[in-house]
Amino acid sequence: MSQRRAVALRYRAHLDSAPRVVAKGAGQLAEAIIRCSQRAGVPVHEDAALVDALMALEVDSVIPKELYAVVAEVLAYVMRQRP
Repeated sequence: MSQRRAVALRYRAHLDSAPRVVAKGAGQLAEAIIRCSQRAGVPVHEDAALVDALMALEVDSVIPKELYAVVAEVLAYVMRQRP
């Protein structure tokens, strides 16, 4: 069985040109990222293909234009989950 992986994104429209990778990891680090997100009330969205693409990026880098559409869908999902 493969290790669980996680990538955390942040987007601040007034500061960032695109969503930015703020954390990523596998195994225990991924579990910690997920727990922190859940404790903070941030919805967690699972998408293995997107995680594959995002894991290739460095922390603090903005996502490439090729990922804008799929990340926009995730951000829309997250916004719908908030009260």
